Amino acid sequence: QVQLVESGGGLVQTGGSLRLSCAVSGTAFSINDMAWYRQAPGKQRELVASITSGGSTNYADSVKGRFTISRDNAEKMVYLQMNSLKPEDTAVYYCNGPYYPWDWGQGTQVTVSS
Repeated sequence: QVQLVESGGGLVQTGGSLRLSCAVSGTAFSINDMAWYRQAPGKQRELVASITSGGSTNYADSVKGRFTISRDNAEKMVYLQMNSLKPEDTAVYYCNGPYYPWDWGQGTQVTVSS
């Protein structure tokens, strides 16, 4: 069974940075595409960034140029470097595969104060 454990969230001021981490277990990680999602209060979960097994990346327009997704296949980790954070980035952040094939982890809360 695949387990996803997100960490690294916190409270930061506008313009600050955070680095989120996702530990993946129970799957052949290196062959899986991965993604970060977020869900703000009262809103649907949305795709933030994705990375293929080969390292190609895609980003939502709202985070392009500010967020960077990366992965470490040896450690089975996915990262999301978030710079120039804005209050509208406040949400719970989750990792999963594209079209979320696995059970969701607990997520990690990111709060950006104005």
